Amino acid sequence: MQTVRSVDEMQAAALAFRGEGKTIGLVPTMGFLHEGHLRLIDMARADCDVVIVSIFVNPTQFGVGEDFDKYPRDLDKDLDLCEKRNADIVFLPSIDDMFPAGYSTFVEETQIAKGLCGLSRPLHFRGVTTVCLKLFALCQPNVAVFGQKDAQQSKVICQMVSNFHLPIEIKIGETVRETDGLALSSRNVYLDEEQRSDALSLHQALQAGKNLVDEGTRNADRVRAELVHVLSKGRRVRVIYADVVDRETMEPLQSEIVPGSALLVVAAWVDSVRLIDNHLL
Repeated sequence: MQTVRSVDEMQAAALAFRGEGKTIGLVPTMGFLHEGHLRLIDMARADCDVVIVSIFVNPTQFGVGEDFDKYPRDLDKDLDLCEKRNADIVFLPSIDDMFPAGYSTFVEETQIAKGLCGLSRPLHFRGVTTVCLKLFALCQPNVAVFGQKDAQQSKVICQMVSNFHLPIEIKIGETVRETDGLALSSRNVYLDEEQRSDALSLHQALQAGKNLVDEGTRNADRVRAELVHVLSKGRRVRVIYADVVDRETMEPLQSEIVPGSALLVVAAWVDSVRLIDNHLL
């Protein structure tokens, strides 16, 4: 496994692979890898000749007062995990290379990104789309793999790829959970034992909403109310949103739920830790 820090070296290597007719799979991450990330690496490995894992804590997707400075980092462990999962290259660009002084160009998706997380984190998705477009240019992937846990982000990236006619296939890996249902997230490391117990309310709310739909409920407002009700049982939980949305547009459903096209989405603060989760219907 090779580590690459230079953006010029990364692009040259990627173009050389493409010139040899090799397919490239990219797994963009911010590091502090867990089993969810590793499953995405496995997906890329199954489909592509070359697997690149990027590790870059992207400052442009963090707002003022968010956790950029304290975001968990453990590069040695990440490199060990990538090697064990048979990644070919780990790309480790610097902030100065990705966003040098005077940097002024950003990419913004304006429809899918406007609601849900976009309301409380107004510049977040602009940072995500911009850094992903840069990573696509540098790594030249045929396939890029993202996680279902970040459902809105994945749809925003799909929209950008479609709108810009990028020859990249976006694949989505299933959410990986702990045995008690908590979705794996790098931010889970922030949680103490009591906070982690309350954090389970996100999964419990989604499960309760899914159960209603499975039992025949089609009224979106009824399901929304159930999501909020279950989320609110956590003493440390403050609900950011709890909704039933169209899984393609991320717009709140105004009519009946149609299984196969809807998505339950929740976001909440558990004390100072912001968590998100979702469940396909």
